[in-house]
Amino acid sequence: MTEPFSVRLEVRSYEIDPQLHLNGGFYIQYADHARFACVQAAGVSIENLLGSGVGPVNLETVIKYHRELRGGDQVDVSCAWEWGSGKTYRVHHQLRHSDGTVAAQVSHVSGLLDIKTRRLVADPEHEWRIRADRPELLGLKPNR
Repeated sequence: MTEPFSVRLEVRSYEIDPQLHLNGGFYIQYADHARFACVQAAGVSIENLLGSGVGPVNLETVIKYHRELRGGDQVDVSCAWEWGSGKTYRVHHQLRHSDGTVAAQVSHVSGLLDIKTRRLVADPEHEWRIRADRPELLGLKPNR
């Protein structure tokens, strides 16, 4: 198995809270940024996805904090997808200091929403696969 997709970010001064560490809401934003970058790297056009009438939604988000991130820290945010057989899938992110120490984990239960019916798409794995040039970045087997 290959390493999960990852992006490096720097904790900016306006993202820190009065205790001088990264504000909790930014952990979710970092995860969202990594997931969007992963989708783009996989060759999926979000504009085309939305234009086809479906869009990604997060149904649950869990953050586990391990080590604080402070202003100026470099953080690597990974993105690993987990597929099952239903209408939802999971995306796991690890936020690591540049020395590899885990700072936090962010996990989502997600799905694809049919924008017209406001219901989850029955087979989100298929919808992502047919749009991806590099489906392996989304944890999917390559297209045939």
